[in-house]
Amino acid sequence: MDTAPDAAEGPLEPPPYGALPVGSGRQVWARRPADEAEAKAVASPLRLRILRTTLHEARTNKEIAESLGLNPASVLHHVRTLVDTGFLIEQPVRRGPRGSRERPYLASGKSRYLDLGDDRFLGHQDLLVTTFLEEIKDVDPQRLETSRLGFRLSPGDVEQVRQRFEELLTEIAQLPSDPDGESWSILLAMHPEASGVRSAHELDGDH
Repeated sequence: MDTAPDAAEGPLEPPPYGALPVGSGRQVWARRPADEAEAKAVASPLRLRILRTTLHEARTNKEIAESLGLNPASVLHHVRTLVDTGFLIEQPVRRGPRGSRERPYLASGKSRYLDLGDDRFLGHQDLLVTTFLEEIKDVDPQRLETSRLGFRLSPGDVEQVRQRFEELLTEIAQLPSDPDGESWSILLAMHPEASGVRSAHELDGDH
């Protein structure tokens, strides 16, 4: 069973290969409902973007702010909140370009293993969809790969589709991070057709 190491042992690595964040209260990397503090910590597109930008590379608060085009002072509160709730892990202090001492942060990967339930909504907007739209604003449209598929299946088959997608995402998440690789993101969305769309069989019943 994994246990959190002493902080003096060095930097932690993202899961599933690294240790659990210190003070997380968890014993294994397993999907579970988020508690109130965790749900509040990530109920923000900005904080989710902070986690994304620190997923593969430890960055200081200044570097995080620069990557998001924001002021470091306005980002620091969000960074501290993510550290306090175990979503960001403080790495050992390092020397900056001019000899200054810098504290970098690395995403723990914890958000992947949490179910936010109803906390995934911002008003009438889905948190992940809102964050996705923010992240792709500056992406070259020719590099945005999208596809769309409509299907009609039994409830049991739909659940199998969900499980297969989840298994694929978990498999990808567990691949070793390549230091020389290119960073990519996936947003997977499934939704029922609008209630106004009715089948031919249903329409025939109106006669």
